[in-house]
Amino acid sequence: MKLIRYRRGGEAQYGALAEDGSIMRLSGSPFGDFSVGGKAADLASVEVLPPVEPSKIVGVGANYMAHIEESGLKPPNFPMLFAKPPTSVIGHDGAIVYPRQGREVHYEAELAVVIGRTARRVPEAKALDYVLGYTCGNDVSERVIQAAEMATGVLLVSKGFDTFCPLGPVIAAGLDPSDLRIGARLNGVQRQDASTSDLLFTVPALVAYVTEAITLLPGDVIMTGTPSGVGPMAPGDTVEVEIEGIGTLRNRVAAETV
Repeated sequence: MKLIRYRRGGEAQYGALAEDGSIMRLSGSPFGDFSVGGKAADLASVEVLPPVEPSKIVGVGANYMAHIEESGLKPPNFPMLFAKPPTSVIGHDGAIVYPRQGREVHYEAELAVVIGRTARRVPEAKALDYVLGYTCGNDVSERVIQAAEMATGVLLVSKGFDTFCPLGPVIAAGLDPSDLRIGARLNGVQRQDASTSDLLFTVPALVAYVTEAITLLPGDVIMTGTPSGVGPMAPGDTVEVEIEGIGTLRNRVAAETV
């Protein structure tokens, strides 16, 4: 099932997206009991919103083996975590704002895990029971600032600018996250092409590790890391993240004007 969060003239609401682009009415909450009813709208007639409003977004660095090799790093012994603020979230077709102090801003295609129920000290064997589903993510990063931050042992601003966490377009429930094709296109040209089978720390391992210390709430997101092939983008570009079984997240890049 693909869950979509959208707005059509009024408040934000969830629906179930059918193969023909119809949005079916969803009664109840995707984070609890719900049922799917008749047609509520067509995809073309609504504003697609970010699929969740997370209280927290946990990022994971250096988590694809090919990307680790590409970066000249050693595989970490435990997940390298950082946080992105909720204000960094935008949805499908939203604009990634290239900040005025930006010098080298990169795209990073990522499988994003959406937590479905409150999770604390979850064993790895039961971790997927706490996952609602998966969406496409783009861990946008300003590399010059990132290098300066990491030299001092911190990582926040380079990953946390407003609009630096596109998510969407849907939450796909019922997927096996262990071997999904994932990629990114810049202006239609393939730049990243990999499989989640290359993850160093799997989705269950990440959920278990994070919840040893941090309570994850319904709607929270874990960004699982990016494969090899990351690179720069500029105002005027369009970046697309596509993941098997989920779909394509598309965002344009726009220069900051305010």
